[in-house]
Amino acid sequence: MDSKELLKIIYNALDDKKAHDIRIIDIHEVSTMGDYFVVADGSNRNQVQALCDSVEESMHKAKAKLKNREGYANGGWILLDYYDIIVHIFVEEERSFYDLEHVWRDGIIISSGDL
Repeated sequence: MDSKELLKIIYNALDDKKAHDIRIIDIHEVSTMGDYFVVADGSNRNQVQALCDSVEESMHKAKAKLKNREGYANGGWILLDYYDIIVHIFVEEERSFYDLEHVWRDGIIISSGDL
């Protein structure tokens, strides 16, 4: 399965659990750590963990390998590393504080319609 198909799976998993403001950033031209960042947030730690669970379950069904997961116990910022795709799921306040979209502003925002 290619990255675009996996991005669609991730987007749908987040959208199904009512993630807020899902952003996909193409970083392959500005970073060697991956091709895409997916950034989303939830209202509280329980929702953030539910969003993470949804992504992991959907990606497991797609046979995508999870390289690393960080932050689940805390639930304020969970990072899921699927090699070429890195998913960041935040509680709203932490997303505003870290402002990854600004940090990675040299990347290209991809619309969900382009998946």
